[in-house]
Amino acid sequence: MLLVSARRNLYTSYYAVFLISLSLGMVSCCFKQPSLALKDNALIGQVRPGMPAIDPSSAIYELPVNANVSYQDLVESLKSISEGMNFVNPANFPIGEHMKLRGVDSQGIKEVRSFCNLSMGTEIILDHPEFLVFAPCRVAIYEKRDGNNKPQLYIAMDRPTFDLKSIKHPTERAKKSAQELETKLLEIMDKARKGDF
Repeated sequence: MLLVSARRNLYTSYYAVFLISLSLGMVSCCFKQPSLALKDNALIGQVRPGMPAIDPSSAIYELPVNANVSYQDLVESLKSISEGMNFVNPANFPIGEHMKLRGVDSQGIKEVRSFCNLSMGTEIILDHPEFLVFAPCRVAIYEKRDGNNKPQLYIAMDRPTFDLKSIKHPTERAKKSAQELETKLLEIMDKARKGDF
């Protein structure tokens, strides 16, 4: 009986130390460590001055299009800027138009445009062919209601660095390539939302 009581006290002491360590952030065997989170955050694209920060926990990066930039201006700007940066636009999918053909109100513009730059993405594909499920890079153009219930035009993308998290043990050159690709896409989006050429 004395042995059982001593053992119970020992377990209670271990449990108390564990709880104190946990509250002080010292136990990390089952929890995400802050240092790892910072390391992962470093593997994201770089935004330009004036752009919102990237949420590293989301695959989506979204920007409102400037009020003075029309849909057509945005499309022309995307085309000009992407071609100038050696991107090709192999396909567009006008989802909103297809919705209308089926009798569904698309509630404004809804489309996806694909972009590809093999000089940046080749390393990812060579090292991790399964990454092809994320290719080519996609940029969405859509309208959604703002706080005043008025349609606001947006441009958004699926972030390559976030997608790379789906690959087990990505190579360093794949990480670097994804970061470079994401940074260039962010630049294209930022310029296009302002109607630059």
